[in-house]
Amino acid sequence: MSLQLPAAKTIIEPFRIKVIEPLAMLSATERSAALTKAHHNLFGLPADKVTFDLLTDSGTSAMSAEQWSAMMRGDESYAGARSYYRFEKAVQDLTGLTHIIPTHQGRSAEYLLMKALLNKPNMYVLGNTHFDTTRANIESTGAKAIDLPCEETHKPNSMDNFKGNIHLEQLKSFITDHPNQVALVIMTITNNSVGGQPVSLQNIKEAKAICKTHQIPFFIDCARFAENAYFIQQREAGQKNRTVAQIAKEVFSYGDGALMSAKKDAFGNIGGFLAINDNALAEEVRRLMVITEGFPTYGGLAGRDMEALAVGLQEVVDENYLSYRIKSVEYFGKGIESCGIPTVKPWGGHAVYINAGATLPQIPSLHYPGQAIAAALYEHIGIRGVEVGSVMLGHYNLDEGTESPAPQELVRLAMPRRAYTQSHVDYMIEMMGHLAPHLSSLKGYKITKQPKYLRHFTCQFEKL
Repeated sequence: MSLQLPAAKTIIEPFRIKVIEPLAMLSATERSAALTKAHHNLFGLPADKVTFDLLTDSGTSAMSAEQWSAMMRGDESYAGARSYYRFEKAVQDLTGLTHIIPTHQGRSAEYLLMKALLNKPNMYVLGNTHFDTTRANIESTGAKAIDLPCEETHKPNSMDNFKGNIHLEQLKSFITDHPNQVALVIMTITNNSVGGQPVSLQNIKEAKAICKTHQIPFFIDCARFAENAYFIQQREAGQKNRTVAQIAKEVFSYGDGALMSAKKDAFGNIGGFLAINDNALAEEVRRLMVITEGFPTYGGLAGRDMEALAVGLQEVVDENYLSYRIKSVEYFGKGIESCGIPTVKPWGGHAVYINAGATLPQIPSLHYPGQAIAAALYEHIGIRGVEVGSVMLGHYNLDEGTESPAPQELVRLAMPRRAYTQSHVDYMIEMMGHLAPHLSSLKGYKITKQPKYLRHFTCQFEKL
């Protein structure tokens, strides 16, 4: 007898759990005391005070048995280790790029690239939306980071498929209006700062063509390349019958280079790389990296880390995993929406973004509504998320004492890969439903202490 059963509604993890780690189960009183001690900055919380750590998906993934096995093969030779050549081959097979330069994480790749390229006054780096460390590494050189997100980005409730796209007309106009001042263009996939939204293959292709016309290097920030490729496969016309690996390969073919925090889609706990086709640029980067990162064949990484990343880059294009990953985040997003808490839609690949501005309209942007929600989620449920709004992405000048808000006030709940189960997600949704009616009573915050760059990591808050 042949049966055709309907597709299951339940999302199952396409793996089984082999090692467990206990969760921290604290009372609300204990969490409140921990938050006060951390000056209300969730980055300052000890991890053993957090039940559900959704602060970031960077370096927090669970590694596979194959990755752990590969680590035992780690060659820790200072120069020319076997592990480097395995890592190099994995990245070259994926990207098709020539020079593979390992770094200890993505922001180091950013630093080296900006140091090598931004060597003239009045220079710009354009992007669909630069994330926090990218912006800081650009601006620390004296250059300016310019965001050119597509118009759909500004519609948090719309269900447009590719809200991570760069605005092509604005890209052309800016380049025309600033001749010989645009050092490079960076396409971030997926676009983290606007809700983890994907970028279409067509948008990447057209942006590359514009850059080629003006002889401007086009780089891909590929921290979440596999998630972006899966979205292309599922949403873009003509891509349904291609594999994720094939789509990713084409995406990389448009890049003059790529930089990656391999702590995301490579399932690494540490690591990154810079991949470049230009021989002279690669030579300059290697010259710079010896000063801070180490010899060019290890770049601040142990051999065992490069082994784990080489395996992770192969595992992440598995479509069973990616289907589970994207559906799980969507499930979480729909659950939060069902509690009456608005989110950025459609839901991204790695995180759900709460629309804090819409949730707390009574709190002005410069009183940081996202921080208010993030603190409440921790204090009352044990969820550690992160504000992605005017604290993180607003423009502030310590010397002049001025500040302007970010375009959106969001709270990112980033899901570590292969770490939490659906019952964990169901619990968080249930507790958010209990918390939601009380959110309107929240007050804003003020910053009492902050550094010049990347203030969200270490600044201190007080409740208003």
